[in-house]
Amino acid sequence: MFEAIAAWYTALPSTSFFNFHFLPKYAVYFIQGVEYTLLLSVVSVLLAVIPALLLALMRLSKNRLVRGISGAYIAVFRSTPMLVQLSIIFFGVFNAIKIPSIKIFGFVDLSYFIPGVVALALNSSAYVAEIFRAGILAVDGGQMEAARSLGLSQWQGMKLVVLPQAVKNILPALANEMVTMVKESSVCMVLGMHDLMWGAKTVAASSFITIGPYILAALIYFAINFPAGKAIELIERRMRRGDQR
Repeated sequence: MFEAIAAWYTALPSTSFFNFHFLPKYAVYFIQGVEYTLLLSVVSVLLAVIPALLLALMRLSKNRLVRGISGAYIAVFRSTPMLVQLSIIFFGVFNAIKIPSIKIFGFVDLSYFIPGVVALALNSSAYVAEIFRAGILAVDGGQMEAARSLGLSQWQGMKLVVLPQAVKNILPALANEMVTMVKESSVCMVLGMHDLMWGAKTVAASSFITIGPYILAALIYFAINFPAGKAIELIERRMRRGDQR
């Protein structure tokens, strides 16, 4: 039986969904691709937090010009494709700002990694800004009134009273944005960044096995994102139970 299965597997064509003959030779591409993808995603979302908070506060401002600037930024980055933004930043902004080709961890080239992080962070900040704004608006308005009655300024009330309460509403959505970024970062492959999709494409071209590398990449993305999504759902349920008490 095992001999028959081995013979079947050995005879699989290059277009088979189950042909993973490339793994012994090219596994390192997928290992480094996962590391690159996770690093790119985590750094991008973390860098997006500060501009996103600023954009959210601008959206809540009473000044029409300030609200308009924030709204325009969010509208532009949410209404244009990620690939277009990445191309403009990579070929436009970082064509003028030269980043030295320095490698960290042996395979992460900063001349590609930094433009990718900047593009993803700018895009993510538009979405995270709306997460922050929704979290702030979810806090009862009486909290700010109570802070002002105690002598705190508008900014002090926001920093010391409203934002700490808003964090509880924000964290699950922010974690979801991290999961989304793991998937969306695959677009960086187009510009030669050595993420998981770049590894799959390179292996497919080198091994002449056309489907297997992409199936493996899909399984890896699933193995990262599905458990993370379930963990976020569990955290949200526990937080809701805390609210009910």
